[in-house]
Amino acid sequence: MHISRTTLTAAAGTVLLAAAALPAAAAPATPSRALSAHRAAPPAEGTVGADALLDALGKKCRQISDGKYRTDNGARADIPVCERDDVVYWTADLDIDCDGVRTARCNSATDRWFQPNTSFRQSDGKYLNAEKLPFVVVPVPSDIWDYRASGIRGGTVAAMVYRDRVVYGVVGDTGPTGIIGEASYAAAEALGIDPHPTHGGAPSGVTYILFKNARATPIESHEAAVRLGDELAQRFADKP
Repeated sequence: MHISRTTLTAAAGTVLLAAAALPAAAAPATPSRALSAHRAAPPAEGTVGADALLDALGKKCRQISDGKYRTDNGARADIPVCERDDVVYWTADLDIDCDGVRTARCNSATDRWFQPNTSFRQSDGKYLNAEKLPFVVVPVPSDIWDYRASGIRGGTVAAMVYRDRVVYGVVGDTGPTGIIGEASYAAAEALGIDPHPTHGGAPSGVTYILFKNARATPIESHEAAVRLGDELAQRFADKP
């Protein structure tokens, strides 16, 4: 659970139902957050293009959240959670979640807010590996929105769209109740976004599409997420 903007705590693997106090400020955004040239993003995933997925969402949001989210502590609350057919979605920034298994790039030395756990676990009981597994962070259930009521669980398949790129992943962690727009180190890297947990991320323009009642098995298999995600994206994009 990434808590860079809150002192939110919880028992490992459980879902919190209350938010804690928020610190005064988060790490400042850098002017450019593109992935370094020496670490180019891998090839785009699946067969459905970014434009096709975004076009399928339509121009008008059917808001299902009771209120809107902030992208950062102190920001304006202007991000709704929307629904269309079998997906829920939102467009926001991308903050880096580097929590879970300690790795060379995700640890307390690289990430001042590092937590050694994630809200959801692998099939072997271990926490997720944010450096290796693309995943989306959803807000802890609150009066604004309860993801569980929308058919979303740990392992739910997700598509993340940024510029001309589509990356598939799963719901892998939860974050503060009032903030939205966060994904794992691996998700950012695959999208061509600087994945550094302190100064990386994207300030806007990332669309998160979650496919209701569809889970990748096992949760740690990126291949399973890509396979099922692409199938669901094709169906969604082909709907009239």
